[in-house]
Amino acid sequence: MKKVFSIFLVLILMVSMLAGCTPKNTSSNDTPPAENTSPNENKPVEDTSSKDGNIVKIGLGHSTSIGKSKDLAVDKDGKDILPVGQVDTVIAAVGFDKDGKVVKVTIDTAQTKVNFDKDLKVTSDLTAENKTKVELKDDYGMVKASEIKKEWYQQIEELEKWMIGKTVDEIKSMKVKERDESHKSVPDVPELTSLVTVTVEGYIAAVEEAYKTAVEIGSGAEKLGLGHEISIGKSKGLEVKDGKETLPVAQVDTVMAATAFDKDGKVVGTIIDNAQTKVQFDNKGIITTDKNAEIKTKIELGDAYGMKKASTIGKEWFEQIAEFEKWMVGKSVDEIKALKVKERDESHKHVPDIPELTSTVTVTVEGYIAAVAEAYANAK
Repeated sequence: MKKVFSIFLVLILMVSMLAGCTPKNTSSNDTPPAENTSPNENKPVEDTSSKDGNIVKIGLGHSTSIGKSKDLAVDKDGKDILPVGQVDTVIAAVGFDKDGKVVKVTIDTAQTKVNFDKDLKVTSDLTAENKTKVELKDDYGMVKASEIKKEWYQQIEELEKWMIGKTVDEIKSMKVKERDESHKSVPDVPELTSLVTVTVEGYIAAVEEAYKTAVEIGSGAEKLGLGHEISIGKSKGLEVKDGKETLPVAQVDTVMAATAFDKDGKVVGTIIDNAQTKVQFDNKGIITTDKNAEIKTKIELGDAYGMKKASTIGKEWFEQIAEFEKWMVGKSVDEIKALKVKERDESHKHVPDIPELTSTVTVTVEGYIAAVAEAYANAK
């Protein structure tokens, strides 16, 4: 009896051992992991097309309006309304990836005023620095009227963040609402309703223009900056000399640059343009410039700008600036600032004086270099 029981125990032990040697998870629905397979190898590939360092195109978008300029007038209480030439220029520097998605974006607005007295003399300081809304920061003064207690530059930063990773079509399809007569295109999407209460139509249009006019750049771009230089120095008041009348004009020159830089701070690509905007008045202080007309930059004017006929090298402004942009590629801002220049005449005191540019660029370049240097300082 004991012998039978012993044999029975041995059989049980053998069955248990065989069961322990059976591979687990071998049903027909299970596939064992392949040899040398990383745990993450079968996961979906992360889309990195909109991350830093993948900028393949850059664009410079802008729009200019003089619609808020004012005539000399008298209000219902008999108080003088003094004339002002106001030029509002929205600017956007945008970097796009190979799929047209926004990788980098900086938006700003230059709201520049030239004030006159009732005798139509300029009262604005023609040499003063003119700051954009981003540069003004808290001094712009929006926060006191903001229902969300955010300044303009803070709101535009949130809008820029929202744009990252989106195509222009996706950005344009943003749902908006009318807040009041002056704010007809305010974001109406959950991500922005508590962060952006400004009207965004003009900013989206600038980004769209940046996409439409974008140019391909070399590889290695990691940062993109927006730079600008604003001057009202060519504005003039009413003057009569030797029987000749010079009519008042508010002239605002807004140089802008969208520039991409590599990890070493060298220029990978840049776009430079200049909005030379004039608001003209008659001798009664009434604006004679069409306030609703499209205002074009020098690049947009192309041959119509009319420099070629006066150029010693027979090249238009857009052709010369394109040559200057090419020269900058591969150089650091310090190298660009070290460019040797010469004075051609009283109006052209910083003309390139190096063999590579003397036959292609005869415009004064001081403001363009300053705009690229600022783009570097602001690059992100």
